[in-house]
Amino acid sequence: MDNEIGTKKIMTKPLPQILDELEDSIKLADDAANNARQAAEEARKAGEKAASEAARVANEAIAKVEQVAKNAMQLAELLRLAVMDAAATIEKQLSGKAIARESAPEEKKTK
Repeated sequence: MDNEIGTKKIMTKPLPQILDELEDSIKLADDAANNARQAAEEARKAGEKAASEAARVANEAIAKVEQVAKNAMQLAELLRLAVMDAAATIEKQLSGKAIARESAPEEKKTK
């Protein structure tokens, strides 16, 4: 029954009107395809821009982390040197006290 309605509709329209409708449909489809291409191109450009921005932000973050790591290494080296200096000073003081203790009883013995 649907086939009969479709057939009747086609049969009632003049051929030039049907061709005009087909031409209009083709133009609409072509416009839709062009719009889709433009949208795809804009999406590609937006994706490239986003990727570029993400790479820039990541590189900045990496540079900051590298600087923090460099500063931490410098501080660790300073701390190591300070600890070594403190250890040497303490060892020297302890050695001095040990020598003083060793020599103190000798002084008492000689007196």
